[in-house]
Amino acid sequence: MTHPPHLHFFKSDVSDIVIPEKFTFPFFYTPHPLSVIASEELQHYLTHQQEWVHNFGLGDNSGEQVIGKMFGVLVVKDQKGELGYLCACSGKLAGKNDHSYFVPPVFDMLTKDSFFLQEEEVINELNRKITQLEQDTQVQRLSSALQLINEQALKAVNLFKYQLKEQKKDRKRQREQYANTVDADEYSRLEADLIKQSLRDKHLLSVLQATWASKIEIAQSQLDAYMTQLNDLKNERKSRSAALQNRLFEQYVFLNAAGELQDIRSIFQEFSESTPPAGAGECAAPKLLHYAFSHHLTPIAMAEFWWGDSPTSEIRMHKNYYPACKGKCEPILTHMLRGLVIEDNPLLSTPIQRSALQIVYQDDDLAVIDKPAELLSVPGINIEDSVYTRMKAIFPNAEGPLIVHRLDMSTSGLLLIAKTKEAHKALQQQFINRSIEKRYIAVLDGLVKQDQGTIDLPLRVDLDDRPRQVVCYTYGKKALTKYEVLARDNAQTRILFYPITGRTHQLRVHAAHRLGLNAAIVGDDLYGKKADRLHLHAAYISFLHPTTKAQLSFDLPAPF
Repeated sequence: MTHPPHLHFFKSDVSDIVIPEKFTFPFFYTPHPLSVIASEELQHYLTHQQEWVHNFGLGDNSGEQVIGKMFGVLVVKDQKGELGYLCACSGKLAGKNDHSYFVPPVFDMLTKDSFFLQEEEVINELNRKITQLEQDTQVQRLSSALQLINEQALKAVNLFKYQLKEQKKDRKRQREQYANTVDADEYSRLEADLIKQSLRDKHLLSVLQATWASKIEIAQSQLDAYMTQLNDLKNERKSRSAALQNRLFEQYVFLNAAGELQDIRSIFQEFSESTPPAGAGECAAPKLLHYAFSHHLTPIAMAEFWWGDSPTSEIRMHKNYYPACKGKCEPILTHMLRGLVIEDNPLLSTPIQRSALQIVYQDDDLAVIDKPAELLSVPGINIEDSVYTRMKAIFPNAEGPLIVHRLDMSTSGLLLIAKTKEAHKALQQQFINRSIEKRYIAVLDGLVKQDQGTIDLPLRVDLDDRPRQVVCYTYGKKALTKYEVLARDNAQTRILFYPITGRTHQLRVHAAHRLGLNAAIVGDDLYGKKADRLHLHAAYISFLHPTTKAQLSFDLPAPF
């Protein structure tokens, strides 16, 4: 029996490693030792191979486009029971999909003379024509000419109307002057002449308006002809792009552990009644599993890691492990893993049940609590236990929403609770006005050079991988954080954060992003590396009491 062409066998001795009983839960995991060894062997290949050239941003990048990549490994057993692993890259690598070391895509749109490349060339030609028309100065000339003619027409017609108005006043004066000074016959002749003048003026106005309308129509038709050509090209591009995308969807058919085939469109429709986003099916995980099932290999464990420089918007760190993205991969993997025994979702477990929630201060209007790490501020979709549910139990007669502000699930520290609707409204207004003072303490995995400063990076949610946030200067909301370094020791930085705004994951992104401090918070499983906990703690809060107006301040040392 021959082995599948892309199956690799471990160079390292893995005979003493216990094989996991359940397959990796792909959206939140700690890499199994077998996955780690497979990843290290793949990384050795990436470092030393000379088969292709791709700029990951790890060396001298001058004048070249840097593109880091997500790679994946899938540990498998073949039909003889031998352990090996498969490797894959998300998207294309070095401009192509055909690589001996990596499993192929579910559908290779880059094969020579493929319908995709042929249609892509047609669409690219449309793009070139559209760009050429949009940049052509002719459209500006035509627009300017139309605007000038409209202005001239308005000026000429208004001037003529003014002259007609003056002539009308003059006719009125003549009527009044001669009404009592001439006989009836002469006045009748005068009136008839004045009426002729009035009719002549109206006719001349109509002629003038028609003349200018004709000029405007000619200028407008010239511009319309140009814009029609442009819009026709854009409509053709839109139609062809949609048709190409639909044809691509038909090619992406995924095999799952139960031996079932399903195309990507029906997968997304069944999962969330949505259309697959661009790039769905091109990530490493679906490629690996589809190849394994197609070649009768049994999946054992899986891991994905980033190789190269981080993108500008996302936070990706070289060699760090990452879960599968949810926007593109969750529907596909939900289908593909059907029939496999999967690890439990650790996010659905509630280990913090044993963690007591301490009340630091309370009175008739409010309470200040010490939230333990890994406790939600409010109930989640699958987890009911939260600060809110515990506060409802402790203060059953409290009114209103209770929660004035939130802390991330993984963040510990001071949280403000309102017992009345009035207190909630007053305290929330202080947050809106940014008059409440907050201070967080954190430990960063790296050395921050500056002793203090301000981070200004706008944030928005990653639509393909919620709840992760990305830096986005186009659609992101303003996010501002001041910081002050407390100590540097053992390649780590102890730091104070003063958030000016309160965006989701603001401190975590501002710490980890390469345009921020470029040092993730220790234990940040989204933007850095997992540890015993997230080393981020809400250590200080100061606010005006909603009833007494006294200034209240609370300081809580970090538990790390």
